[in-house]
Amino acid sequence: MQQKKNKNYIVILLKGMAMGAADVVPGVSGGTIAFISGIYEELLESISAINFKTLGVLKREGFKAAWKLINGNFLVSLLLGILISVVSLAKLISWLLEHKPILLWSFFFGLVLASILYVARQITAWKIGSVLTLLLGALFAYYITTLQPMVSENSSPLFLFLAGALAICAMILPGISGAFILVLLGAYKPVLDAVHNRDFKTIIILAAGAIVGLLTFSKLLKWLFSNYKNYTLAVLTGFILGSLNKIWPWKETLTWRVNSHGVKVPFNQQSISPFSYKEDPQIMYAMLLAILGFGLILLLERLATKAN
Repeated sequence: MQQKKNKNYIVILLKGMAMGAADVVPGVSGGTIAFISGIYEELLESISAINFKTLGVLKREGFKAAWKLINGNFLVSLLLGILISVVSLAKLISWLLEHKPILLWSFFFGLVLASILYVARQITAWKIGSVLTLLLGALFAYYITTLQPMVSENSSPLFLFLAGALAICAMILPGISGAFILVLLGAYKPVLDAVHNRDFKTIIILAAGAIVGLLTFSKLLKWLFSNYKNYTLAVLTGFILGSLNKIWPWKETLTWRVNSHGVKVPFNQQSISPFSYKEDPQIMYAMLLAILGFGLILLLERLATKAN
């Protein structure tokens, strides 16, 4: 029995690594990976259990009871996987974004496209309200992808606290990237600089905002799943659908910026046809990688169904 439990936590660790890899890319949400890997609602339940009631259990019944209440082994396994992935894959994914952007975005495009079908299939009753909420979610997510990032950067404590709260909320929403929200707010560079320079004061402020945002928003999502599951799933399906614009492989750069390393990088981009792409569009390789990403989700779904 213990061996089976340990095996399950290794699987959760791997799912956390997949979430971390997605969160590194501005435009891909770790929440999408959590949903298609079948741990989304358990994640919301576990985070929501961290409250004053848990503190009472800790005081009355001890650490073991409180740890069990918040599903501590699950959370630690998942967070460890995310951390391992971010630390080990950040440089690789950054290199791919710079040197092989079309191929990387094509893989994620296929992956996210298949996840739309997966999430939509969880809706048990399609009504007019479900269709409308899906369309509203798609329009909202698409609108976010078209917003121009703020030129000015703000590093005040209150702004960073709010940025941390908003980014973590986006991170657990399928289809909306927390990293992309930081880019839009003009907080991406201050966050990277804080991590690079080991500015613990800034990191603590960001972490505090993230914790408050996570604990608050997870409770709202849990309530929505409990009371309006079909409508919530429809909105999330719309979010993922609308986010496809952000991860479309072929982009035209409208404006550029200089990053923290003094390198010129794209600042504002728009999606274009691969046939209008000025350089080699790599259509054949892009299609193969998109099919690979699409097939990977179908494989995960089949494995999850078999396991259940």
